[in-house]
Formats: sequence, structure tokens, C-alpha cells
Amino acid sequence: MNKHLILRIAATLIICSVILGCGGGKKEIDMDTLITELAVPETDIRTVVDTLFDKQISDPYRWLENGEDPEVIEWTKQQNEYTRTILDAIPGRDSLAAKIESALKLGRVSAPVVRGGRLFYRKRSAEQDQSVLYMRESEESEDIVLVDPNTMGDSAKTTIDWFYPSRTGRYLAYGLSESGDEQSVLHILDLDNRDKTYETISRTTAASVAWFEDDSGFYYTCNPAPGEVAEGDEYYYRHIYSHKLGTDPENDPKIYGDDLDKEAWTNVYLSESGRYLLIYAFYGWSKTELYLKDMKTGGDFVPIVKDVQSYTEGVFAGDELYIRTNNDAPNYKVLKAIFGNNGVASWREVVPEDSNAVLMRFGAAGNKVLLGYIENVASKLKYYDPDAQVVSEVHLPYTGTVSGFDSENLTEKFYFAFQSFFVPPTIYSYDFENDKMAMFDRVKVDIDPYEYESKFVEYYSKDSTRVTMFIVQKRGLELDGQNPTILTGYGGFSHVEAPYFSNTRRIWLDAGGVIVLPHLRGGAEYGEKWHEGGMMANKQNTFDDFIAAAEYLIDEGYTSPDKLAIWGGSNGGLLVGAVMIQRPELFTAVLCGNPLLDMVRYHKFLIARLWIPEYGDPDKAEDFEWLYAYSPYHHVKPGTAYPACIIETSDTDSRVDPMHARKMVAKLQAANGSSEPQMLRFDFGTGHGHGMPMWKVLEGYVDSYAFLMWQTGMLRE
Repeated sequence: MNKHLILRIAATLIICSVILGCGGGKKEIDMDTLITELAVPETDIRTVVDTLFDKQISDPYRWLENGEDPEVIEWTKQQNEYTRTILDAIPGRDSLAAKIESALKLGRVSAPVVRGGRLFYRKRSAEQDQSVLYMRESEESEDIVLVDPNTMGDSAKTTIDWFYPSRTGRYLAYGLSESGDEQSVLHILDLDNRDKTYETISRTTAASVAWFEDDSGFYYTCNPAPGEVAEGDEYYYRHIYSHKLGTDPENDPKIYGDDLDKEAWTNVYLSESGRYLLIYAFYGWSKTELYLKDMKTGGDFVPIVKDVQSYTEGVFAGDELYIRTNNDAPNYKVLKAIFGNNGVASWREVVPEDSNAVLMRFGAAGNKVLLGYIENVASKLKYYDPDAQVVSEVHLPYTGTVSGFDSENLTEKFYFAFQSFFVPPTIYSYDFENDKMAMFDRVKVDIDPYEYESKFVEYYSKDSTRVTMFIVQKRGLELDGQNPTILTGYGGFSHVEAPYFSNTRRIWLDAGGVIVLPHLRGGAEYGEKWHEGGMMANKQNTFDDFIAAAEYLIDEGYTSPDKLAIWGGSNGGLLVGAVMIQRPELFTAVLCGNPLLDMVRYHKFLIARLWIPEYGDPDKAEDFEWLYAYSPYHHVKPGTAYPACIIETSDTDSRVDPMHARKMVAKLQAANGSSEPQMLRFDFGTGHGHGMPMWKVLEGYVDSYAFLMWQTGMLRE
């Protein structure tokens, strides 16, 4: 009999004894008794000692890094059994699951992309697991299904990663991946003969595609095939290729990439006439490069932005090239290229930096440049008209978030997505000529926004820096210091914690809970300086900002440590993992998803070298010092009373390696000085979160909210 089966039998016997009690009559499960009597899975200690820059680093669980090792897989299954035994026994879980399932029964819709008069967009009904790709011949015509992943397999784990219609709207390139691994395969659809599909191209993760002006083919990004580069490097070397429809993709010529560092993340853009081809090479938010080729005159690609420590991106409005840059403008400005005989001769500033608002995104519609700003973490939508040389504002219907617009639409109308805490995702169109906004589509949900309120408050971090945050709650909630509160955040990669709609959030709010989103340094809520304040050597500022938010909530009577839970994923998983280790007494529960936690070895796995510009390089002495100083895995202290914790990960995560979660759980279980459980929730067959079918989303939300409600007292009565 194997250990996995023994654990299952033992857990079942413990639950039965706790439920039945001595008298044999069924009663409420005593969770404290269950956890006390349930044995934590054993984990072998096999210490490896590294000497890094004269410091000896002990790693007792290095063996858990190899996720393909049968022993590691068996250990993971035992951990899942332990976690499931606890989570499945939480009182009130079934009724909560019914509420969450009901809350998730709402659809999803994206802003359409327009090509050749045809509209392309994704939409999911309340009953579907995956979004479907639709087309309309015009705005008033009926929906036509182009790609429906819900019909591709029983588990609904196929997802549409991206799509690019051709210039005339006749062809469609789109990417499909499986089980959330984001390893896209490019497919081509002839929309005049939708039963016919052309060749496919693999290794097109998050592909950038630029169709030729005559629709005969396209430029695209692609990673190397196995064997072309050293093992592990297949996640890098994202180069540009050219494909002609009807030819074998194996023979596609490489257009550009050999002169770039292997970590360069490239995108490709072609001007409307096909004359100018632009290559964008991203090296993190602190450096990007742009290369331009005049396809009419020929010759080589010419660097037009290079060796500049700033973020820069370009967009074509027709054949006019504009760039958004934070070079000498931390809130960003827009420049226009002045072309000469040898490419770009000079730049002219057309939209100056705004000292009060951050230009977070831009695109093109007609010959105009779309401008998406945030000011005090609220969106403002504007556009620059090069003919009049003025910037005009599109007045939004509510205060909230513009979450996307079509940046390649070259008609006089564009579409954008809008949402807020209490306004579900809604798609609007805007007509420049008539200065008219109209609703195109929306997610339908029954909600009275006046039942709730959001507050925009400020507090001060450890170094006296002013930080802002949203506090969301039921209107009229009494602040008695005992409100169950979820504090969540991100604080990295220039991400903005803007208002967004979540129907499941209402379950927490309706039960008397509070949800808080602080705007931590490392994000871009206040421009590039704010981002720089929480990256590289300044990363501890992000954690200090989050800790100060928790202290504010306690001091202001919103909550208390035994009612305060923290929740974060990916870089946000690093965030909650770090503050859990630094200030464990502040929190009662931690939900840590797909996290980075071993910051000494993070760069050795999957695509993590792409993040060196954000975190630093552990192979450099200076960077190692600050990375090791906050690395959560290396600062778990034996005997410390840690709050209850779930660390979530999955086997097909192609971004953050699951080794972080496995090693951290093992170390917490061995070191924990409290009676609170330290659990691993390992999902087989899902990735970093992208493309997860709704039935898996439901499972995750039920586990997460049941855990947090139990730990904060909502489900203990």
C-alpha cells in the first residue's frame, strides 16, 4: 500500500471521527480538531549548500525543484490530499459554492478589432467555459462564430490566446493553446471560405503578427525549435519571421533577431501602405529598442531608438510613426518621426508630458493617435488630431477604467472596453466626426451600484512616502475593527491596480467584508518614478507599502490582525509571501498564487531571465545582496507562528516554475510554530491562470473564498 493511499484512508477516518463524535450522531466539523489530528505529509531534507559571493546558502529542499521526478509528483499528490482534506471540510463550503457558481454565471466580451469593415471580437456566454471568437460583417449584422474552443475536447482546456485579422478582413491568424500552458500554435482561417484552414505554425507564444498590405502573408514572432538552442533557452530568442500563405512554415525566412540579446522580447508592426516595417525589442520596462526598415528602398534595419535607458513603443497611423516614451518624461510623452533620406531624421514632440496624469497606453484610429491616461488611478481617454494639432478628450460615462481599445483600427471609429468596481465590462464605440459615443455590448448582471461604496484614501509608508489605495465595502458598513478584510496587491512591472468588476467580490462584501487595493511602488499608478521606486534594489519599498496599508486598516478601525487576510498572485504572490515572512503577526491568512519565492535561483527556470531588469541578476554580487535580503524562501524561521497559508501553483505554468511553491510549503510546514495549516494547492493541467475553463475557475474561487472566510470568522459560526 503506497503512502498516497494510506494518507487518503487516514484522512477519511479522521474526518469521520470528527463528524460523528463519540455518540455517533452527526455534528458540525471541529476544524481545529481536524487540523490537530491530521498528519502533515513528511518531506525529506536533502540539503544542498551553495557558496555565493562568500555567503553559504543552505537549500534543504532542492530536490523538489524537479517537477518531472516521480518522487516529487508523489509528494505533490500527498500534499494535495492534505489540502483537500482541510478545504473540503470547511463548514458552509457547499452553500458558499452555490453562491459563487451563481456569481460566475455572467459572460465576457472584448472590444472589437475592425478590418475591412468586419468586426472581430471575443465573447463568452454565462454557460460557456471559454470565450468564442466571433465576426460581424458590420456593426448591425448577426454574430458569426469563427473559433469555438468549447467544442474542442471534453475538458474545455483549449483557449484562444490571441488573434490578428488581415488588412482586408479576409484572413485571420489566431493562436490556440492547451491546459493554460500558453504555448500557442498559430492557425490561419480564410473567412471567405471558413471551412478551409491553411498551415499551422507552432512556438508562437503571445505572438505578434503583422499582415502584408496585400493579405498574401504576414510577419510574425516565433521561438526556436527544440535542438536549435541550448536546453532551457527555447523560451528565449523570440525572432521575427516572414510567412507566405500556402507555403511550408518550416521554410519561412528569418527577418530579424540574430543581432539581439536572447532575452529581447520582440514585436513587429507594418505601416498601412506596407512601406515601413518596425521591430520592437523589449528588455524590461527600463529599456526598449526600435528598429525600422524602409521596404521601398530596401537596405538593412536601422536602429531608431537604441542604448537609451527608457521605455519606448511605436504605432503607425497610416504611414506616420509615433512613439510613446518616458525618456526625460516619467509620465510619458508622444513624439512623431520626421523621415529623411536614411530613415528617421528627427523627432517632434506632439503630446507633451502631463504632470498630473500618466499616459499608460496609446494606439491609432484613422490618422489620429489614441491616448489612454490615468489620473489618481482613474482613466481618461483622449486623442491627438495631427491635422488640427490638438488633443481632445472623450468623456467617459463613469469614473473607472478603460481596459482596452483597438490600437490598430484605421477607421474613423474606434472601440474601447470600460469597467469599474460596480460597472460590469462594457464596450463602447466612439465616432470622431460626430463626437458620439454609443454602447456596442456589455456584460449583463443584476447589480445596484449604490449598495456599495469605494473610498480613495492615502496613507504613509515606512519612509514617509504617500501611498494611495481603494477601500471597497458595503455602503454604511460599521467600522468596529472586526470587519473581515482582504488586502491584495501587485506592485511590479508597471502594472496598475485600477478599479475592475468582480461579481464574486460581492459575496465577500455582502457578508460584511472589506476589500482593499493599495497602489504600491513598483506599479505605474504615478508614472515611471513610482515604478522605479519598487524595482531592483528598491523592491523592499513595495513590501513596506503593503505592510503600511495593513497597519492603516488596523489603526483606522477597519479590521484587526485576526480578521485580515492577504491575497496575491505571480509578482503579487512574491509580495504576500515576503510580507508573510517579514510580519506574520499582522495577518490571519495568506493566499499566495503562482508565486516567485526563491529569489536566489528564480532566474534559472522557464522565462524568468526576462524579469532580471525588474528584480536583478542573482549572479551579480550587488543584485544578489538585495535579492537574498528579501527572498521569502531563505528567511523562513523555525518556531515562528505563521498565519494559515495556501500556496497555489500548477504543472503547466510556463511563466513561474512550480518549484517555488513546492519548496516554500515544505519549509513552512517544517518551521511553523503555530497550529495554522500551511498548504499546497497544486493543480494538474492548468497554467498561470490564462485560458482556465470556468469549471476550473469555480473550483479555485470556492477553495479561496472558503479558506479566507473560514480563517476570518465568516464561516466559523
